[in-house]
Amino acid sequence: MLKLENVSKFYYNKGIIASGFTKVNLELKIGEFVVITGESGSGKSTLLNVISGLDSYEEGEMYINGKETSHYTEKDFEDYRRKYIANIFQSFNLINSYTVYQNVELVLLLNGYKKHEVKKKVLDMIDKVGLTKFKNTKVSKLSGGQKQRVAIARAMVKETPIIVADEPTGNLDSKSASEIIEILKNIAKDKLVIIVTHNIEQVEQYATRIIKMNDGRIIENTEIKKIENEPEAKKSIYNNISIFNKYRLGIRNTFNIKTKFLLLFAVFLFMSTAILAEYASFQMSEVESLDEGYSLTFRDLSENRILINKKSRKSFTNDDYEKIKQLSNVDYIVEDDIFLDSGIMLTRNEMSLYGNLLNIDTLKGNIDAGRMPKSENEIVIKIRKDYYAKDKTNEMLNKTFSVMKSAGINGYTNEKTKDLVIVGMQYYTDEEKNTYDIKIYAKKSVLDELRVDINKNYSTLKLLFNGKYQQYTVEPNDKVKKGKAIVDNDFKYEFKNYAILNKPVKVQVSNIYYKDELNLTISNTYNEYNFKRLTGLEKYDNNRYRIFVNTDDYNSLYNKPSYQSSVFVKDVDNIEETISQLENLGLTAKKVTDFKVSDWGAYSQVIKIIKVVVTIALIIVLFFISYLIIRIILKSRNIYYTTLRMLGATYKNVRRILDIELFTNSTISYLFLMLFIYLVKTNVIALEYIAKLVSFLSIKEYVLMYIILIVISRLISIKFARKLFKNTAINTYNEEV
Repeated sequence: MLKLENVSKFYYNKGIIASGFTKVNLELKIGEFVVITGESGSGKSTLLNVISGLDSYEEGEMYINGKETSHYTEKDFEDYRRKYIANIFQSFNLINSYTVYQNVELVLLLNGYKKHEVKKKVLDMIDKVGLTKFKNTKVSKLSGGQKQRVAIARAMVKETPIIVADEPTGNLDSKSASEIIEILKNIAKDKLVIIVTHNIEQVEQYATRIIKMNDGRIIENTEIKKIENEPEAKKSIYNNISIFNKYRLGIRNTFNIKTKFLLLFAVFLFMSTAILAEYASFQMSEVESLDEGYSLTFRDLSENRILINKKSRKSFTNDDYEKIKQLSNVDYIVEDDIFLDSGIMLTRNEMSLYGNLLNIDTLKGNIDAGRMPKSENEIVIKIRKDYYAKDKTNEMLNKTFSVMKSAGINGYTNEKTKDLVIVGMQYYTDEEKNTYDIKIYAKKSVLDELRVDINKNYSTLKLLFNGKYQQYTVEPNDKVKKGKAIVDNDFKYEFKNYAILNKPVKVQVSNIYYKDELNLTISNTYNEYNFKRLTGLEKYDNNRYRIFVNTDDYNSLYNKPSYQSSVFVKDVDNIEETISQLENLGLTAKKVTDFKVSDWGAYSQVIKIIKVVVTIALIIVLFFISYLIIRIILKSRNIYYTTLRMLGATYKNVRRILDIELFTNSTISYLFLMLFIYLVKTNVIALEYIAKLVSFLSIKEYVLMYIILIVISRLISIKFARKLFKNTAINTYNEEV
């Protein structure tokens, strides 16, 4: 069965060569009970490790069933141990956090047995060693003799032709030692049993061969009983461990030591929290830099505002607004969108208030001072109490303010277009943004009346006069008849024979919302003598080269229904979904923030670059820090995984079980973090800054973070497993013990 010819084992340590044993010649057969004895340091345990494939040899040849092994790789020795060898160790090499049943079961799981095949074999073997009543007891609670019985049961259940035992009675009392030797003797009938001991008296009566060693050499090889007909060596039958059993062991190992689980949980939780917090911080900086942007077109850049217009370029109808209001995320609609991006000036004596004009129907909350409007000319204003309204409430409430006519980009004229009475005031809360803005809430009729002036400021007016586009000023005048125009007398010099009367003139107006035109006929010309009669105005010299048209005609160019409106959503996180729903209604929808520009554009790009670089660097640093910490935490698991290796587990088996253990732990810690974030976002846990921070993270970042965590745990597993397999099984074990 086993044959050694001039086999030697050497150790190399810092350039010094030491001999484990030298020139050993030995032949052992199935059915033998071989006892190897000698003083400490004589090489007997080293010889046993070489025979069992736990250690390599440097010289000579070892034959297994007549086959040479000098060319064996570590993988070949793993295969050899699984087929032929069952070990019983002096220090038991049991998994203390496992029960008796789980320890014996372990070797069968590693050898590819299925769950339904395992139970009867394990229970029968536990019964043979007399530990049935302890089958569900953790090994850490057993006596030394009981632990050794578990080790024997684990070795026997494997059903290999060779059983090797290193000092199996060294840690036992005499009674327990006798019981163990008796069990081993009974095994030896159809197996090769090799025992290393320094106490020859305990086993001498059972031995078929006694080998004595001294200083690395066999000095005596006494065959007490000759084996005439050697039984055939029956190799252990094994398969690769199943996926199910890998997960079973990996998950069992996750929870079997609470302290280890909590420490690993803390490491993975710290890792994922650190990466997400760092990324979210950069996202927040980037977004805040953009929030400081501006738009030359839009004044209200609220992040929950969506600009909408009909793809047909037609004006909105009441039916359109009703359909929009049915969308679940729509908070309210500002039909007169133009008022959001232009202000009106209210004046009274020396006091001026500039703000956005809004429909009273969009006002939320209660009035803090005064009342809601009743008459058409009554309004409510929303202001910051400690700024505008401080000590001035009585000066504003129930007082009449005049709306000043706009002069476009040049500000406001001294002309008053309408009088409004402030009857109510609402104050901004401390949490509301843009608290220095003033909002003016009025009835829809007021908005309709003031729309002409506001539309005019946003419109471009062109005159098609005598076949050419002219830059003359157009003014409304009640004395001009509808469809007619009165022009300066000097315009006649542009026409042939001065025939200007009844000539057409076209007025075109356009803005970002609509286009329109007015076709008129010149009915008269004015000069310094008839100017007042025709227009009712004084100061002819101040009104030269103007075209006067009917007031209703003029207003028709600007008094238009809403071509663009704004939708304000309840939840900004779902704004993209709302945009899709609006587009399905035949609308063009854009976030107003898409039109924002920022002087911090270059700064934002720098933040993006730094974000990527720092995130990658942080991941790398956290990987090495986590590996070092996890390696320390798993130090207690080195013996476990080395024991798996000694029991026949391959590198892939060990790595996969470790993969599953770390994957399970990292997943649990990540799910815990996700639960914490959910509770913060739903305000169950009130942490304002963290809630703000996580608001900058999307599903994409959470998924990416989980992938990074799994990759890191996998890399740690690979690195740790390689360390366990960089040396022979026994050397790795001795380094860890």
